[in-house]
Amino acid sequence: MTAPTTTGSLPRGRQGAEPQRLLTTLLGDYWFWRQEHIPSAALVRLLAEFDITEAGARAALRRVASRGLLTSSRVGRTTAYGLPPRAHDVIVAHMLRLLTFGAATPSWDGRWTVVMFSVPEDRRDTRRALRDGLRLMHFGMLFDAVWVSPHDRTADVAALVRRLGVRGVTVFRADEVADEGFDRVLERAFDVSALRDRYLRFIRRYRKEAGRVTRPGTSPADALRLRTAVMTDWRAFPTLDPDLPAELLPPDWPRAEARRLCVLIYDSLGELAEQRFREILAGHAPELADLASHHTFAQASTLRAGHERRWSEFDETTDRDRLSVLAHPPDTPT
Repeated sequence: MTAPTTTGSLPRGRQGAEPQRLLTTLLGDYWFWRQEHIPSAALVRLLAEFDITEAGARAALRRVASRGLLTSSRVGRTTAYGLPPRAHDVIVAHMLRLLTFGAATPSWDGRWTVVMFSVPEDRRDTRRALRDGLRLMHFGMLFDAVWVSPHDRTADVAALVRRLGVRGVTVFRADEVADEGFDRVLERAFDVSALRDRYLRFIRRYRKEAGRVTRPGTSPADALRLRTAVMTDWRAFPTLDPDLPAELLPPDWPRAEARRLCVLIYDSLGELAEQRFREILAGHAPELADLASHHTFAQASTLRAGHERRWSEFDETTDRDRLSVLAHPPDTPT
């Protein structure tokens, strides 16, 4: 449900929007690559822009920190939060994926990557970790121990299997051969209809706002609210969408329109939203305000993910975060 709007202003953040997701979006949008910690009072005030109470904001800070996505520091009676050390490569890789996702639809060679496994009952934790890893790589479950992807993920699966130290796994590339009356791999392994509905809800919510952002009169506060809302909703799609090849998608697949709206809103409001972020930060830590900056979809090519990067504890933290989205997708209001 969308919060009421006031005449002449863009819509405020949703009532009940999850504070943790808003918080991580704000830091990713305006405190990217910064090592300095922001006082908790400033972060609480930022979340107040989205109708999050002080108690709810402080609870969100504690929970995000407990998940390892933030670290805290203390000077006197002031608690501050920032990004964990040594998380740079992971954050760059995730941001690059977020800003480039949906820009193009991959083509298909007609073959599936098939993973089959048999993990003993006494290693159920390992079996669960293997399934979670396949979900994060956007494999679909064909049967309980048979998972498929239309992309060539053989090297990624091999790395996962080595990291987990699991045996009894077979990976191969295969063509689908089926006569009339057989279940199709796509329909059995992927819920394309539910994903389509989610994109359509996103489009319905942001189409009207996209037509207003290029007009004069948008305030910095409105810009921050809308820009953060659209990115908070968009950032779920790279986790939920298996990025199926064009040959497997139905006609008029709505992702391109959803991305167009997100890019228009996000890039158009960048400077105004950054201004509001700086205003709020200056009220609590004026020495930090000038360090805030924004980035855009148009600047995605300037980001560079690390090469030959080793899997780290911060990867594990972000993997758990993505798995929670797969298990309980955040609502996108109509």
